Amino acid sequence: MQLARIPRRRYTSAPTPLEFLPRLSEHLGGPRVYVKRDDLLGLASGGNKTRKLEFLMADALAQGADTIITTGAVQSNHARLTLAAAVKEGLKCRLLLEERVPGSYKPEASGNNLLFRLLGAEQIRVVPGGTDLMQAMQEMADQAGSEGRVPYIIPGGGSNALGALGYISCAEEVLEQSFEKSLPIDHVICASGSGGTHAGLVAGFYGSHSGVPVTGISVRAEKVDQEEKLHVLANATSKLAGAEHEVPRGMITVRDDFVGPGYSLPTAEMTAAIQTFARLEGILLDPVYTGKAAAGLIGLIQEGVFEPQDNVLFVHTGGSPALYAYPDEVLAGDHA
Repeated sequence: MQLARIPRRRYTSAPTPLEFLPRLSEHLGGPRVYVKRDDLLGLASGGNKTRKLEFLMADALAQGADTIITTGAVQSNHARLTLAAAVKEGLKCRLLLEERVPGSYKPEASGNNLLFRLLGAEQIRVVPGGTDLMQAMQEMADQAGSEGRVPYIIPGGGSNALGALGYISCAEEVLEQSFEKSLPIDHVICASGSGGTHAGLVAGFYGSHSGVPVTGISVRAEKVDQEEKLHVLANATSKLAGAEHEVPRGMITVRDDFVGPGYSLPTAEMTAAIQTFARLEGILLDPVYTGKAAAGLIGLIQEGVFEPQDNVLFVHTGGSPALYAYPDEVLAGDHA
């Protein structure tokens, strides 16, 4: 694979850290747990979408766009980071927010919703859950075009083949750090939502012949549907990167038993995971993505999925600004 041939902006000056979590590892009494700190990526408050936006924004600029249109949930990390990238490039940005939980959008809310306003979103349109988001974004693009703008649509999560190249890049970065540290990685855990991060990691590790397995912890979709979507996306991403072989279906693994009652809805395991990471390692997770992914990591360890000597890497995809919109949920009880 040859990513250097594909136009890319750079929003982060160096590789994100790959850190050992000694207190968490001891607490769980299982494998050695490491974390890939993609919460420290560039742009406003960081997060995994930054890697995707490096490729997507390069394409938008190449097409002469002056207005970016994207979509996400009402506390969307992707919307925050897309807006921040647009600001950095001197472009306007319009957001389509899907109210996946009825009544969850509050114009005065904190978290990412506050940052949408602070960063200067040109337009925020809120639609009910289940809306055809691509059609709605196309309507917004048509409106921008009628105003003399040049719009560019970025799908939810930045999770098309071009955006997912960012996580082929991340897989290559992890392997380089693994080599430098003489640290073999036995398993990778990540959140699995719109799919670009999970699919890109699978494509990257498979394309490099590393043999590193990836398990995605679903935050919304059921296992079968999510795995099928990811298989298609992983292969499209591999092809775009110049890979010679398709990613086998068996490389895609999703666990959907940590979603709880639904997307962004709290679970006791999520709350416990957030408190545990914060109080043992000083690392902030979010209640929608990384909190549930970390609950999945802890659950797999408790199930005995890993050997005590394994090195397990948790990919921290960011999202901590959302903590401030869910104070009651993340402080409930005392689980740590």
